Amino acid sequence: MLKLTVTVADSETGMSREVIQTVNDYKKEVFNGNIGIVEKIDPVEQEVFVRYDDGLAAYDYGELDEVSLAYAVTIHKSQGSEFPAVVIPVAMQHYMLLQRNLIYTGITRARRLLVIGQKKALGLAVRNDQARRRYSGLLSSLKETAE
Repeated sequence: MLKLTVTVADSETGMSREVIQTVNDYKKEVFNGNIGIVEKIDPVEQEVFVRYDDGLAAYDYGELDEVSLAYAVTIHKSQGSEFPAVVIPVAMQHYMLLQRNLIYTGITRARRLLVIGQKKALGLAVRNDQARRRYSGLLSSLKETAE
């Protein structure tokens, strides 16, 4: 399931300039999930400047692994954010993933425009309020660490 943002592409390259912060960076005061727009790339100083809601953050080229392109992000990564347009391409082929809480989260990200895939898939998701058990291995890892 993808959430797409509508952005103005860079006039020179035609590419989206949106990025998402993937780790917390307390020095820059930029946190995992923050989405910003690349304002400037300085090839001489080897820096990239990203405008976030709370200000401008400078990244050395060596720090660019902290951000990823954000022309499309998952519903999970978009939690806590809102966007002018959201596309949720649900389809019956992915029936195992169709759950009410996922659809709800996706819908609540949209400010003005919401596009949802197949009606049948949406209906199935809305009726599915069963939380699936997650097998992350966290409990066994914690037990091993405690021992």
